[in-house]
Amino acid sequence: MLEVAKKINWFLCAQLGINPRLFIRSLKGLPKFINDYLIFKSKYKGNLRVLPCLSDYNEEGGSVKSEYFWQDLFVAQKVFRANPQIHVDIGSRTDSFVAHVASFRSIEVFDIRTISSKIPGVRFTQADLMNPVVAHTDYCDSLSCLHALEHFGLGRYGDPVDINGYKRGLENMAQLLKTDGTFYLSVPIGIERVEFNAHRIFDPLSLYKDVKNINFELCEFSWVDYENIMHQSIDFLHDMKYLKNQKYNLGIFIFKKITK
Repeated sequence: MLEVAKKINWFLCAQLGINPRLFIRSLKGLPKFINDYLIFKSKYKGNLRVLPCLSDYNEEGGSVKSEYFWQDLFVAQKVFRANPQIHVDIGSRTDSFVAHVASFRSIEVFDIRTISSKIPGVRFTQADLMNPVVAHTDYCDSLSCLHALEHFGLGRYGDPVDINGYKRGLENMAQLLKTDGTFYLSVPIGIERVEFNAHRIFDPLSLYKDVKNINFELCEFSWVDYENIMHQSIDFLHDMKYLKNQKYNLGIFIFKKITK
């Protein structure tokens, strides 16, 4: 029942713009707002208008309770330390990971969706990575695709439906990266399934083998669990065997492209 409730809440919030939790928190904040307003109004004689912010009273000073927060910070720090010549990103969040990286270096972004804003330090190319980007073969020495591959081929972002879309995406990403280049990849992992048309959940061992077969070796594996706690693997095969039977975690893979 809890799992069903979470999915209903996600659908109401993310797809219909209805947030039951926010509504309840706002109601709880209403008495305090009225009391504070009456106190302030009794002492203030200037131009006073009302714009209630009813839920902020009980919020933390910024939220880090998100797997996106931890993955984006983690990989951005890796890119900072590595200092590659050219870093290309495929479909990661512009308002988080891309912004992190653009704060200290230039970054090129390929995404099937448009980005209309001009962002300092960011060069954007609209591209569907289920198709080869021929002009950019062996182009960069650093590549990221964070929380994006799981959407390939499901039509969610205007892409054509393709049951092998993620495999085509991986092959085309491999073409972008030079030999010895680094590939940062994150995807949902757990019991393998498709939740159409939201995303795929990957068996981490199967995905590892898919990427290995296109001439990559795994250098590092981490994951963010359902409580948004970050774990770094010491024995990745052991950990992947465990994680493949779990409901949901976020896997973060760091690969190196090797020669054929």
